[in-house]
Amino acid sequence: MQTLIAAIFVFGIIIFVHEYGHYLAARRNGIKVLELSLGFGPRLLGWSKDGTDYSLRAIPLGGYCRMLGEDPEEKGEPGNFIEKPLFGRISVVAAGSLLNFALAIFLFFVVHFFLTGVPVEDSTKVGVVEPGTPAYEVGLEEGDEIVAVDKNRVNDFQDIIALINESEGEEVHITFTREGQQQTVQVEPTFRELPDGTTQPMIGIGQPAEKFNFFASIGASFEYIYVFFASIYLTITGQIPADVAGPVGIVGFVGEAAAMGIANLLMLTGLISFSLGFINLLPIPALDGGRLLFLIIEGIRGKAMDPEKEGLIHLIGFAMLLVLILVVTYHDLLRLGIFQ
Repeated sequence: MQTLIAAIFVFGIIIFVHEYGHYLAARRNGIKVLELSLGFGPRLLGWSKDGTDYSLRAIPLGGYCRMLGEDPEEKGEPGNFIEKPLFGRISVVAAGSLLNFALAIFLFFVVHFFLTGVPVEDSTKVGVVEPGTPAYEVGLEEGDEIVAVDKNRVNDFQDIIALINESEGEEVHITFTREGQQQTVQVEPTFRELPDGTTQPMIGIGQPAEKFNFFASIGASFEYIYVFFASIYLTITGQIPADVAGPVGIVGFVGEAAAMGIANLLMLTGLISFSLGFINLLPIPALDGGRLLFLIIEGIRGKAMDPEKEGLIHLIGFAMLLVLILVVTYHDLLRLGIFQ
């Protein structure tokens, strides 16, 4: 039940924000919005205002913003999408993904500013000791200030990490101060597996973190965007393996994140929101990126493509996406052991 509620929350907010982005841009450009819906299927409740229907529907994993003029037969009616200036139409199509990006950065900021804090880079104090790790077993505690690793003085947490990495798993001597008393313990690191398949020695300690630091929280939020694109680059160049999850796999991740606490759930929500925004801008028919591609081609040619031909291309693209989703979902089920 927790997984189901968390999945509805995550997908509901991400999809609503996406469609609300289209809605805001459409209204700003004088385009009439016929319906803004959260969910698909039978209508549970709703209301109308200024010619727009607002509805909540039975199937919560989806939504749409239906604008006047998306159907070619509505051409000529005032406030239709088709007859608006090219740049206005481009802004409407792109707005959903842009608001997904904004949501991701906002959630990352909220987590760092209010919940987890931002790591203090120039400190050698232990901020956290993970239970069951080598550091925990030898008695290291939160607040201990590490002064040396194997008699090498350390100035910040990166020095500590570098010296533990250099140990290659061999026993290290950690010298630290606690309540004014200096102590030394011997710690044998264990190894953790990195995304690229290599391993790294670790002893199970983390940096201290500072909450309510506005600029540091903003910076940390944008660092996740850098990591996102760096991961894509490493995947494309074959430096890390591609691991694609479908709807079933993502719901599983959401359930795991929910079980680990609100901070993890919000971070995952932000990551999914940014990923959805990015994927939706790819020039694939049936996605917003495909529609943007046709609008750019229209700008270059000076005239729009035949609506029937464009519609057919989007229909083929949509069918291919459905096949891809089914294949990925099948592999998700294989991973879960539902299929043999």
